Amino acid sequence: SSPSLRRKLFEFHAYVPSSMSYCPIGARAPAVVSASAARVGKTNMMAAAARRVGFAPMSRGVNAAAALAGSRPAAVPVASVVTPGAASAWNRVAGRRHANIFSKAVAEPDASAADAAPEPIKLLTSDESEELLKIRHTTAHICAMATQKLFPNAQCTIGPWIDRGFYYDFYYPEGFSDKDLKSIKKQMIKIINKDYPLRREEVSREEAERRIREIDEPYKLEILESIKTEPITIYHIGDEWWDLCAGPHVESTKKIHPKAIDLESVAGAYWRGDETRPMLQRIYGTAWGSPEEMQAYNAFKEEAARRDHRKLGRDLNLFSIQQEEVGGGLVFWHPKGALMRNMIENFWKDIHLARGYDLLYTPHVGKLDLWKTSGHADFYGENMYKPIEVEDEIYQLKPMNCPFHVAVYKDGYFSYRDLPIRWAEMGTVYRYERSGTMHGLFRVRGFTQDDAHIFCLPDQIADEILGVLDLTEDILSQFGFTDFEVNLSTKPEKSVGGPEIWERAEGALVEALAKKGWGYQVDEGGGAFYGPKIDIKITDAIGRKWQCSTVQLDFNLPERFDLTYADAENVKQRPIMIHRAIFGSLERFFGILTENYAGAFPLWMAPTQVRLLPVTDAVTPYVEETARLMREAGVRVDITTNERLAKLVRNAEKAKVPVMCVVGEQEAADGTLTVRTYADGDQGAFSRDEVIKRVADANAGKKEKF
Repeated sequence: SSPSLRRKLFEFHAYVPSSMSYCPIGARAPAVVSASAARVGKTNMMAAAARRVGFAPMSRGVNAAAALAGSRPAAVPVASVVTPGAASAWNRVAGRRHANIFSKAVAEPDASAADAAPEPIKLLTSDESEELLKIRHTTAHICAMATQKLFPNAQCTIGPWIDRGFYYDFYYPEGFSDKDLKSIKKQMIKIINKDYPLRREEVSREEAERRIREIDEPYKLEILESIKTEPITIYHIGDEWWDLCAGPHVESTKKIHPKAIDLESVAGAYWRGDETRPMLQRIYGTAWGSPEEMQAYNAFKEEAARRDHRKLGRDLNLFSIQQEEVGGGLVFWHPKGALMRNMIENFWKDIHLARGYDLLYTPHVGKLDLWKTSGHADFYGENMYKPIEVEDEIYQLKPMNCPFHVAVYKDGYFSYRDLPIRWAEMGTVYRYERSGTMHGLFRVRGFTQDDAHIFCLPDQIADEILGVLDLTEDILSQFGFTDFEVNLSTKPEKSVGGPEIWERAEGALVEALAKKGWGYQVDEGGGAFYGPKIDIKITDAIGRKWQCSTVQLDFNLPERFDLTYADAENVKQRPIMIHRAIFGSLERFFGILTENYAGAFPLWMAPTQVRLLPVTDAVTPYVEETARLMREAGVRVDITTNERLAKLVRNAEKAKVPVMCVVGEQEAADGTLTVRTYADGDQGAFSRDEVIKRVADANAGKKEKF
């Protein structure tokens, strides 16, 4: 069940083409969901929503001195001044008026929940559970069998497990509809209930070919040709259906719970990922060990959909990708998103300068010869755009920043006393992605990498790697990510550099991780051919894991570009090169950040930190003066008017503004602001100076809340 064994089994099973569709959940995620989430999740979310807008009894409501008279029922008295945290009479009435909407959510809690918190359900990926891997793989075969029973002309290709489910690709030009998926699922349940055994059979290559030709499955013939080992293995479902497969599978179809499977979507996928080959129909599905896990997964999907950065990006006016007008995979940062990006970049630059890095800016294009020397033209040519001819010379949009940093190094002369050299750049790169593989900010054609390259001596590797790990932790934790999964990838079979330098480099990575005190998993043979690496995954608010940070040693580019330094004897030596990215891609990280906070960004990051809500035109001078004072203190503030207060508050909530300040005549007279926060509801009245100080302090200390 090791990763390397699974990788070999997967490769043996079949070649997996690129998808024309993005996986519906997005990230690998051992999400944790309450066991009762599927049953009471919606009502709990409704109750939370009610509390947020002041409609449920637990909410502290929207409250301002002399400010809500137009919204408040006549029988509710107006308080002269509201103190911080004070309850509101309007809140109590609002709670009674609207309690019927959420009565079940707040008045009828689960009896068992009163005794003890429900046991969480951990939604494991296929890599984390051998049993779930078998269940998902077998369910893929059942899906294919059911599909061919209903659609005999559908030709099978491949059907692997994926993180939280499976897919199966069919050649079926007519295409499958949502109605077809429902019919296929019903047929799958019939197959499951018949309790067919799963049987493994070994056959010769000739026998496998004979059987495939007999059932007229041309794609299976191509798969057979790609299998280089013998004997050939076949898995049977009873005596009804079979497939080329290396396994593993469960013992019988009855091991699959019929209420723990689902067919989620259908998408297009080119055979072998080649746009010149036929378009296939890919059926995505999921499978779990129990109905409870299935329910928890559905609740998890609902929450993931609520956090979808593509929707939030539109709703909050942060960014757009204008595929029809401009082109796919090209990001437009709107003013609010651009403001946030600028804050992220400034923080990144400041902390790098403080840690001994120098900043670089390099061109967006360079001569193609550079990419031939680096090896990118050979190894990554399919991901690069076509070259550009300029005055009889061939140029290339850069797919990576590293050769340009190498060019800067070659432009100088360095002694061993000059090393280590640390250069960092927010460098925009361009890579060709097929239209069907792009997905919001997560996979685009033009993106900015937070690249850095360190040139150091062999005996400096461990300290430099430790410095990178410390910097990575400090940067990521500032954005709320503190739970990491660390993987160390070691020397593959084919590599450059002698065994001595590999042993020394791997030992330095292990030493740095030990000094850092981080646990890690070893992926034996999983390193790049030019050096070992450390990969770091972060965990978001709903348990999904995202690959972000990478630290990669490189023995290849210094050799290819003949990089040298003068040692103590004035003899030329090769430096060690370390590639390093913390965000990975700024666009992708911003998408992760948006989904992690569901668009409700920390106070220090929010594009609009404070929204002033005047109740009457009579307070306009006070409101405008307040806005001026806030801007002078570095607070990002706006003013909205010309609506009833209830709508002003509702709009501010929809925009996820962290701090809302209601201003009536009493506040203007007292020099106060009545504060409501997106995170915690009504806070009561504060002096204007106190509000400004709190937000300014949050900016200085990068705090999440008011």
